[in-house]
Amino acid sequence: MQPQSGIKTWQWVVTVVVIIVLIIIGIWVFGGKSASLPSDQNAIATDDTSNTPGALNRVVMGDQYPGNVVYLNSAQFENPGWVVIHADNAGTPGKIIGQMYFVAGISPGKITLTQPMVDGVTYYAMMHSDNGDKKFDATLDLPLKDANGNIIMKVFHASSAAGAQIKG
Repeated sequence: MQPQSGIKTWQWVVTVVVIIVLIIIGIWVFGGKSASLPSDQNAIATDDTSNTPGALNRVVMGDQYPGNVVYLNSAQFENPGWVVIHADNAGTPGKIIGQMYFVAGISPGKITLTQPMVDGVTYYAMMHSDNGDKKFDATLDLPLKDANGNIIMKVFHASSAAGAQIKG
């Protein structure tokens, strides 16, 4: 006579099948939905001017530690383009102080600036197209716009409270 182990083989099989089914249902239910975007002025615009369903252009980042480097959590481009960092000019994007080229898709980024960010000052990470030459020219590589005609950009601040892990 064999000792009973408590859980029989068929019970293990049923448990594994149930877990797999729950994972598939979870992916199906939650995988296709996007989170709603914040509505404040620091929110990112996500849609570009194309009519392609699901075509998104966006930059995701937070406030930055003062210095000469801007860290992007991600930049998402439908087509290759640029993330351009602008200094503030009385509440609007001003002088360009850095830029980085991105291929189509989603990528993180680290942009070295021509002048350091100053604690407490506002900056802008603006998305620009690329005319195909992979060289930034502000007159040819124009800002990208969302479906409402707004320039796609992220407003951020240089702040010593941003954390030592993102020092530039």
